[in-house]
Amino acid sequence: MSKMDAVIPVKLSIDSKFKFRCHKGIKCFTKCCNSIDILLTPYDILRMKKRLGLTSGEFLSVYTNLRIDEKSTLPQVILQMNNDEAMTCPFVTSDGCKIYEDRPANCRYYPIGQATLRKEGEKGPENEEFYFFIKEPHCYGYDENKGWTVESWRIDQEVDLYDEMNREWKATQLRKVSPGHPALDAKQQNQIYLASYDLDSFRRFIFESRFLDIFDLGNDLIEKIKTDEVELMKFGFEYIKYIMLIEQTLKPQKGVIKEGRERERLS
Repeated sequence: MSKMDAVIPVKLSIDSKFKFRCHKGIKCFTKCCNSIDILLTPYDILRMKKRLGLTSGEFLSVYTNLRIDEKSTLPQVILQMNNDEAMTCPFVTSDGCKIYEDRPANCRYYPIGQATLRKEGEKGPENEEFYFFIKEPHCYGYDENKGWTVESWRIDQEVDLYDEMNREWKATQLRKVSPGHPALDAKQQNQIYLASYDLDSFRRFIFESRFLDIFDLGNDLIEKIKTDEVELMKFGFEYIKYIMLIEQTLKPQKGVIKEGRERERLS
């Protein structure tokens, strides 16, 4: 969540030890909440918009900026900072974060960073997750005497749930434009944006377009995604894999025969 030049790229294990404490009495309190790029995940947005009592579209319009990643051409959502001199987070106050219980995963991990690398394994491409310290000049948290391991910090900050919820989505973010993976077009980007971030619009798309005439989701799944946002989000990840040609995760209805035609009919 911090500037790249503030990151010390030393890989940490789950057992790596460090000392850190952040509290209202420390002189750098909330300094890490200024002038930063926070990449929001689908589960971040689900939690934050529910906390604020907003639809996903309202939350995205008020609190985020959209960018297209150059390497993957995937749409990404960044938390919009306030238009003040310090470019403060819209949720930070003198007492700390006003949505602390539902803060994004990047904020929960700080001062630990998490990254995923795509590498070749014995059985083909595989993902390697690792951690690293984020050390910024203004931060005095490392001078505190509270001891942690990466694992105990993860437990304390409740990031396990966030990682579990975002795991399938994160795997799709490793895509890079190459001869075998051409740039996504605007229609694909829009579909991926809806399925990733704008769940309310994605639900309307499923139930108010010809989506269910084209894809056989099964009655149980249909009932789940009508009312359960987590199930809708997870289904969105499957749809993204389908759109990106990563995996044939959706089954067309019997009347939809030709390979790939269902994608065109949804455009």
